[in-house]
Amino acid sequence: MSMLDPVTDPVTIGIVSISDRASTGVYEDKGLPALKDWLTSALRNPITFESRLIPDEQATISQALIDLVDAGCSLVLTTGGTGPALRDVTPEATLAVAHKEMPGFGEQMRQISLRFVPTAILSRQVAVIRDKSLIINLPGQPKSIQETLEGLKDADGKSIVPGIFAAVPYCVDLIGGPYLETNDAVCKGFRPKSAIRPKAA
Repeated sequence: MSMLDPVTDPVTIGIVSISDRASTGVYEDKGLPALKDWLTSALRNPITFESRLIPDEQATISQALIDLVDAGCSLVLTTGGTGPALRDVTPEATLAVAHKEMPGFGEQMRQISLRFVPTAILSRQVAVIRDKSLIINLPGQPKSIQETLEGLKDADGKSIVPGIFAAVPYCVDLIGGPYLETNDAVCKGFRPKSAIRPKAA
């Protein structure tokens, strides 16, 4: 049986991989496939992806985010360019197009990553709202992308530290986006009882 539910809302999601070397073909980009694979497994909604592979140029990143929001993406996820290196400007480019900041996402991502490496405190990921879109910076490595989105689980699959994606569906609700439904085996989205849509008969 397909994980897609015929009554779920369709959603358009922007995915942006930011890398000087991958964007010029020096090496293969792994960020976009990792984002697409994880989102496809985590959401039951029909997804249309808008993908971008761009260099670490602040103006280029900001314009890509604006274009994706204007194209109707309810969620935009970026990967790469969030460290302290001179060319890492993704957070600055994201904040430049923000209407509201959502600091809890970045705080939780660093908490998750600190379980693995002390250098997680060097990560500068941010999340913002622009119009009716939630934009989240993610780490650059596919394994770290999965860990921050999904959280940490014990050997029995029980959540130890919630991933940030658990809060994404309700946030998208609050800004007027589609009703996102998660595949709970991957990541269980949380909503207050009053915000849960009754299941179709």
